[in-house]
Amino acid sequence: MSWIADDWRLKLLAVGLAVLMLGAVAFSQNPPTSKTFPNVGINYNVPAGLMLINPPDTTKVTVSGLADTISTVTQTSVVATADLTKASPGASVNVNVVVRSLVDGVTVKDPVVPVALNIDQRSAVKLTVTVRTPRVTPGWQVTNAEARCPTAPCSVTFDGPVSLESNLKAYADFASPVENSTYDVLTQPVVLERNGAPLVLTKLTATTLPPANLDINAVAIHIDAKTGSTSRQVVLVDSQPSNPPPNCYRVTAVSIDPVTVILTGSPDALGRITTIALPGVDLSHSTSSTTFQITIPYPDGVSGSAAKARVTYSISQNPNCASPPA
Repeated sequence: MSWIADDWRLKLLAVGLAVLMLGAVAFSQNPPTSKTFPNVGINYNVPAGLMLINPPDTTKVTVSGLADTISTVTQTSVVATADLTKASPGASVNVNVVVRSLVDGVTVKDPVVPVALNIDQRSAVKLTVTVRTPRVTPGWQVTNAEARCPTAPCSVTFDGPVSLESNLKAYADFASPVENSTYDVLTQPVVLERNGAPLVLTKLTATTLPPANLDINAVAIHIDAKTGSTSRQVVLVDSQPSNPPPNCYRVTAVSIDPVTVILTGSPDALGRITTIALPGVDLSHSTSSTTFQITIPYPDGVSGSAAKARVTYSISQNPNCASPPA
């Protein structure tokens, strides 16, 4: 055994050098390296009552380790998580995205990545659905337009950011012309508008987390309509003069031009009109035929084919009366 003990220091050194050489050879064949993933998805832990507006979907991640190990690492081998359980609403709230590797021997270069988030309160608001009929054919008027769904009156619930819920309205648009007495549409999309501007739910859903939504996206529509205006011909008639002709003179004939006029208005209004009486005139100074231009008095909500009528009173002396004073 003396050969083992002799020059033991040199022998130990030789063993150490051999180990180092073996490690160097192995290291040269499997050197440290890194890999970058530009779009690692971010998992957001959003508590109830909060909603993110347009948060970043991904973050850049660089990992390092031995070449053999890194060669097996994929984008799914790293996880990026943002915990918002302690966050508060705000326009630019700093939150840390924590990145970790799922593979042993792999190190994340920047395990904590700060991001600024737009955080809003989340709320659900009920909106009554209003039916709009922008295309009503002339001569028709809508008497009833209602949306129909499981609730009455029909309403939908918008679940989204509080900042978008003020002045938010829900509509169902009947795009076809209204020119019949009744319509029933089984499915019509619900349209959202805020301050008169469209709020496109599909775009909003793509930019909010959790996604904003409507509990009902389509409703039924029922519309009742009637002819909004009609026309009919009526006769103009004269009225008793407000003052008759002078003593010993009399009206022998009255002519009206036009004799008839065409009225236009709602059926209800026209149904009550059979003639139109012209206002009486003052004949106290008329001793011969006299013509007046008289404004035709149309009832409220009714129009006519002529604005004025030409009324001629034929006046002559009464032969059974003593001669009128000179």
